[in-house]
Amino acid sequence: MMKLWRKRASEAEASTASIVVDGARKSTGGRARTRVVMTMAVFFGIYATIAGRLVYLGFEDAEASSGPESRITASRPDIVDRNGEVLATDIKTASLFAEPRRIVDPNEVIEKLSLVLPDIQVEQTYHKLKSGAGFVWLRRQLTPKQQNDIMQLGIPGIGFRTEKRRFYPGGETAPHIVGLTNIDNKGISGLEKYIDDQGLADLQATGLAVATDLKPVRLSIDLRVQHIVRDEISRAMEKYHAIAAGAVVLNAKTGEVMAMASVPDYDPNNPYNAHDKDRLNRMSAGTYEMGSTIKSFTTAMALDSGKVTMESRFDASRPITIGRQTIRDFHGKGRVLTVPEVFIYSSNIGSAREADVVGIEGHREFLHRMGLLERMNTELPEVARPSEPKVWKKVHSITIAFGHGMSTTPLQTAVAAAALMNGGKLIDPTFLPRTQEQADAVAKQVIDPKTSENMRYLYRLNAEKGSGKRAEVPGYRVGGKTGTAEKVVNGRYSSTVRFNAFLAAFPMDDPQYIVLSIIDEPKPEKPGMGATSGLNAAPIVANIIRRSASLLGVKPEFSHESKATLASYQ
Repeated sequence: MMKLWRKRASEAEASTASIVVDGARKSTGGRARTRVVMTMAVFFGIYATIAGRLVYLGFEDAEASSGPESRITASRPDIVDRNGEVLATDIKTASLFAEPRRIVDPNEVIEKLSLVLPDIQVEQTYHKLKSGAGFVWLRRQLTPKQQNDIMQLGIPGIGFRTEKRRFYPGGETAPHIVGLTNIDNKGISGLEKYIDDQGLADLQATGLAVATDLKPVRLSIDLRVQHIVRDEISRAMEKYHAIAAGAVVLNAKTGEVMAMASVPDYDPNNPYNAHDKDRLNRMSAGTYEMGSTIKSFTTAMALDSGKVTMESRFDASRPITIGRQTIRDFHGKGRVLTVPEVFIYSSNIGSAREADVVGIEGHREFLHRMGLLERMNTELPEVARPSEPKVWKKVHSITIAFGHGMSTTPLQTAVAAAALMNGGKLIDPTFLPRTQEQADAVAKQVIDPKTSENMRYLYRLNAEKGSGKRAEVPGYRVGGKTGTAEKVVNGRYSSTVRFNAFLAAFPMDDPQYIVLSIIDEPKPEKPGMGATSGLNAAPIVANIIRRSASLLGVKPEFSHESKATLASYQ
């Protein structure tokens, strides 16, 4: 019994010892696991903090680098001429930026960059590099060589971003028509601005201006003719020592501008001087007293009124005195003149008497009807508003009859002349292609077709026997009217400072095109020679027609040479 009790007691003690040891083991293992979990939690917390900080810094840098300064330039459609020749296109270019937070020594960066960019603005660049910003532009639109040279410098904290810039393959050929964009590829002048105003700017703002979706914008101009026009006016400006010159070729049937140029101009790929006052587009953005070219409209007005016929006569034997004004002829005949003689001799007295027949109100109404005194409606943004007397008196009507006292643009003078030649239809000019049907839909009948027929005869007669002889081009039946206007100097008209123009059409049996040239303050080509329109503006027109007529689809025809088709007077 005692032995049994001792055995059970011994087993109980062994069991108790086993339980104690097992409990100790469990207690020790639990504490170890707790320490491991706590250690892991600490490490996870540290890594989570680091990851969170990296994410925060990433978003901060993204915000800094996605602001307005670093915005990617938007795409623009190509601009092409009527034959598909590229006038403007987007090209990729590199722009230099810096991350000021990564710049250690701004002075060293500037010193190195100045080796490639000697014109860098040191103070402004220094402030940018010290700003602590995430992103700043240093130079937009680098040349490939500049980019390569800067890369060779190995400067930490600077980089390059690919942008788009506008490139004009024709250079100075058509800058006033095509226009310009700014550093962000936004249109700021010419047809570039017009395209933005038609919805491109909205597409760019919404990010929908994708290059692959933008179709080329086709213009009405012919690049070949455009080159000829600019070449001829540039030569004339140099030849006659003028301060400016210009010309336009206009389709008389549709109102399409086939070519237009004004010099001095600028290179759109480097337009540093584009805003100089002497480089404006004189053809549409400048207004001038157009001199005797306005006599075309005075004669047309008189004929269209029904009060004057081609057989009417006007006394030009003596000057007209009205108030302090005395109206004389430049080369007066001192006798009574017929309507054709008034025109081909460019009689100021005869033109004044033609206007007097119509009357002051009728005269003003006619010029407004012809669009000469209205602001021109066309795609080109640079359009000036004509000027006229606030209150017309008889003296105004008389002087305006021969081109003094009102100012208009050369382009709208050509547009109004087209109505004189095409059967009497005034058609707003366009720099975009236009079909004959579209032109007819917008045309306004402003004079009787019979008046137009008479004016075609007078234009051809003036080229054959009058002041327009130097505009003749064999085979192309040119007709036209000279205009030599005295410019105002110190408040008075100067007899030695002139603004000359020649207004022409061809071929005169059915005029297809109007050509108008202007030349500002020309000097005599040689000592002893004159400097009137017939001696300088008319030859410009002749040269343009001679070189471009075949390109415009006008075939030479010699059977009509030396024969003015006389219109019926009935």
